[in-house]
Amino acid sequence: MKLRKYLIASGMVLVSAGIALGQVSAEKAAQLGKNLTLIGAEKAGNKEGTIPEYTGGISKSPANYTKKGWRPDPFEGEKPEFAISAKNMDKYSDKLSDGIKAMLKKYPTFRLDVYKTHRTAAYPKYVTDNTVRLATVAKTANGGLSLVGAHGGFPFPIPQDGYEAMWNHVLHYNGLTYEERYRAYTVDSSGRVTMQAEGNVTQEYFYYDPAKPDTKEFYALKVYLLGPARKMGESFLVIDPIDYGRESRKGWQYLPGQRRVKLAPDLSFDTPFSSFGGQITWDDLFLFSGSMERYNMKLIGKKEMYIPYNEYKMLYQTDHEKVALKANHLNPDVLRWELHRVWVVEATLKPGKRHLYHKQVFYLDEDSWSAALADKYDGRGQLYRVGMNYLTQQYDVPCLFPDSFSIHDLITNSYSINALPAPGRKGILYPGHAFPAKDWTSDSLATGGVR
Repeated sequence: MKLRKYLIASGMVLVSAGIALGQVSAEKAAQLGKNLTLIGAEKAGNKEGTIPEYTGGISKSPANYTKKGWRPDPFEGEKPEFAISAKNMDKYSDKLSDGIKAMLKKYPTFRLDVYKTHRTAAYPKYVTDNTVRLATVAKTANGGLSLVGAHGGFPFPIPQDGYEAMWNHVLHYNGLTYEERYRAYTVDSSGRVTMQAEGNVTQEYFYYDPAKPDTKEFYALKVYLLGPARKMGESFLVIDPIDYGRESRKGWQYLPGQRRVKLAPDLSFDTPFSSFGGQITWDDLFLFSGSMERYNMKLIGKKEMYIPYNEYKMLYQTDHEKVALKANHLNPDVLRWELHRVWVVEATLKPGKRHLYHKQVFYLDEDSWSAALADKYDGRGQLYRVGMNYLTQQYDVPCLFPDSFSIHDLITNSYSINALPAPGRKGILYPGHAFPAKDWTSDSLATGGVR
């Protein structure tokens, strides 16, 4: 009896400490590369044939990829197989998120044009090799907030809980370094489009650098704002740790009017993001970013769902201000929806914690671990905002990554969209090498942000 009590008590201590009790066995990990892809997706298609077998994705640039940064649509010419609207949504209800169903009911002009499913995701051998290795090695600690023993791959290709699944999303692979000239917009309920920001963004993913196996930081992001006039010269820098259980996001901001760089610890959680007119929070970036410390993360399971996918047309072949951005939602004519399998993770606010969203539900694409959709609920339990990531395969890296994302407010009937490629500028570029360490210091903001 004493031994039994000791074992139970020991187990409770381990759970409270966040140690993953159910690490994947070698037997389970052996599924990777067989019935599972090398990053953990089901290799087979579904029995209806509406989701195809995974055959390797797109890892080479199409022949017509001539303008660096702007990606041609490998599926140009394909037509929608059918459309989902408020009139026929009940037929597809089991494959629609609550947020998408709410938008279909609320906005008569909103619809989903559903295309043939293409499983385009592909990753470098370095990433897939590390992912297979990490399956039996990586674990979490400190209540799921700390990552232990992981580097260079998706840490949990066979996730055992919600924290592990969300770590795969947070640690998304997007090359080693990344550059883009982007724009961010808000669209109010009348359809008025406002450009909230245009800027140069650079990112570096230390976690995926083979030369930095002991890095304590996952990623760094720096933005210089070039417009509109009221924001010109502003800049900010954030650096995220791998161990959120012991460290916090570091943030700095430069404001031209003050002529100095300031520590900005509030560039996280539900702090309103000024580049979007305050209409999204900092952890709304790509539907979720930063620390999970305010939420309990529950892995609900996997299901088939219609999600935005292979959005080359909207991102690269469409005039955003004139064609794509419409009242209440993006123009359905330029969006592509496909049927894919997703992992469902439910985040509920911990007792005693504060956040604008009391609950969030994330739908993670099985082939990339990127959140494709998110439902966000307020303190009353009311569906408040709906998030969408616009996924495309970056075939020159390769990786499948959300080029852009939008957050739709069901209360104000407005939305914001970020990271759209700026017209007439270079699109997304992947330098393929690390940036100088001095680029990720607070001093670098002052030199680059002066008006």
